[in-house]
Parts: sequence; C-alpha cells; structure tokens
Amino acid sequence: MSKKWRIAGINFDHFHMGDLLRQTSEHPQAEIVGICDEKPERLVEATRNFSLRPDQVFTDYRACMEQTKPDIVVLCPAASCHGDWVSKIAPYGTHIIMEKPFAGSLAEADAMVAAMQPHGKLLTVNWPLVWDAGQQTAHRLIQEGVIGEVREFHHHGGNRGPLCHGADKIEKEPSAAEKSASWFYSKAQGGGSLLDYMGYGATLGTWHLGGQSPLEVTCTWNQPEGLEVDEHAVAVLRYRLGLSKTETRWGTFTDPWTHQPQPKCGFVLKGTDGTISCYDYEPTIRVQTRARPEGYDLPVDPVVSPNRNPIENVIHHLETGAPLIGPLRLDISRIGQQIVDTAFRSAQEKRTLELLG
Repeated sequence: MSKKWRIAGINFDHFHMGDLLRQTSEHPQAEIVGICDEKPERLVEATRNFSLRPDQVFTDYRACMEQTKPDIVVLCPAASCHGDWVSKIAPYGTHIIMEKPFAGSLAEADAMVAAMQPHGKLLTVNWPLVWDAGQQTAHRLIQEGVIGEVREFHHHGGNRGPLCHGADKIEKEPSAAEKSASWFYSKAQGGGSLLDYMGYGATLGTWHLGGQSPLEVTCTWNQPEGLEVDEHAVAVLRYRLGLSKTETRWGTFTDPWTHQPQPKCGFVLKGTDGTISCYDYEPTIRVQTRARPEGYDLPVDPVVSPNRNPIENVIHHLETGAPLIGPLRLDISRIGQQIVDTAFRSAQEKRTLELLG
C-alpha cells in the first residue's frame, strides 16, 4: 500500500488554492492535514468545503508546519512573494508545489531552487493549462513526430480578468474596491497580465519546442489609465530557426472555459512537416501534415492518471521516480521565467533584448 501523503495548503493569495485542495481531497493516497493564511476570513470556505477541524486551521505558518508535519506544502502566494515563502517553508524539509508563476523574477526563481537544495526535497511549479487534454494530445503528437521538428509556437492566453472567477471557475463580478485591493493589480506585488499569464505561453511553448531557448525577446504592453499594471502584452521571441509569439490579456470577451473568445485562447504549433492547433478546453485539435495538407480534426486524448492534476503527478513522481510532466520540471519552468523576465524589461525599455540570465 502507498503511504498517505500529508498535504498542507499555505497562503491563499491565489484562488487556485481551492482547486488544489479539492484535488488533494479526491486523491486516495493524500489527505489535507492543515490550511493556513494570515487572513482568517480567507480560510472559511475551504474549512467548510473540506470539513476541516479547528485544529487543522491556522493563521501562523510555523504553527501549521510544526503541528501538522506535512509531507507536501502547496503554496499560492502573490507572485512577488514566492521566494519569501519558499525560504520560510524549505527549512521544514517538505516538498513544495508552488502555484504558477515560477517567481516574480529569474533571480527569485534561482534563489528558490538554492533554498531547497540543502534539504533534498522537491520544488515544482503548477501550470494549470498542462492538465488540458488538448495540450497533452498535441505534445504526444509532437513526440511521435507527426509534424516533424517544431519550429514555432503562437500562443494567445488570458481570460476576462483574475477577479472575475474564483476556485473551480465560479464566476463573479469584482467591485472597484476589490480590484484596488488585489495583489493582481499591484505593481509592487508582481501584478499585471504579463507576469500573471505570459508564463503559460513561455513555459508550455518551451515544452513543445523541446526545451529550446530564444535568442532575444521583443515585447510591448498596454497599461490602461488608472492602473499601475498591464492588462495586455504581446512578446515576439526570436529563436535560431524562427519566430514565435506569446500574447496575454485580461479582458477577453468571454472566458475560454465557458465560451472561447475571439481570437481563441490556445496554441498553434508549426513543425517542419505540419501544424497543430490546440485551443483551450476544446474537444478536438486540428492537424495538418504533408500527407493531409487539407487538415483534419482529431479528438483529444482522455486525460488519465497520473497526468490529471499536479497533486497526483507529484505523488506519482515521488512514489515511483517517474519524471514529472514537462512544464513541472524546473529546467522548463526556468526558461519560461527567463522569457517572462526579458519580456517585462523589453516592454519597460521599449526595445529588443537578448534573453536574460
């Protein structure tokens, strides 16, 4: 029998914590042993949803760690605080699943890795789009050589806005006060659509390109009047063999998990022998090959264990030694962070930059 993995959820800045706790509660070899946030009102829903006892609910992370003794900690802090939270949790000798993005900067990402090294525990980054069937199907076809060597990816990502939905994609309409108080709209806390969402295109694009790094990045963004962060950014990445693009925005006409907006959210991948379009949450992907240049629709693969969510993927990795799915690997996530850092500085400086780091 597998061991029962003890998992604690600490810091509820990002609403994805609710999704990750649900995935923990549904895993037969995992249990929620504690939750923690400095703001107790943010713990009420999870306490109720997962029938947690009062002695499993904390406002002090040290008490949570010392009393619950988790094997794995799920962290969902604001982007600019990822390094700080890893430095707090790493000395307890637990594995860490960090909710995307990797970090607020490349230097912070490298510091997170360094903080974990003395303890010999796993640090990984969850990119929720990895669990979409279209992404996994497209990557399988790439690995099978269906479109030859992938030379380009073109990504468009985003949604109506980070405060327009909560855990499990429950829709809501944020007030102006919520917006002004949210870290998503705070420059100091790593807010903005570029830092929030461009990591999806940069990291999954790196995965589909087999771990290639671009030579240089050119990025521009739109910062609406009255906001201190961007809500729309476009980056062009120059690789040795061609150009790729990643675009992100808050303010799509609809959310892609309800109704695909136009332009659609997802990826178009161009190889030496064909193309694949895989749009978020759609039941089919479209493939072109030299044998079938007119193209055809292919049903997405069923997503099966251990590739349905990060909790089961990480537990499977820890139990068997099987590799993590691509974007959860830190080498892939680090290249994604390099791209995001370079894009951010490029937009600030309004010029093309060589890849940082």
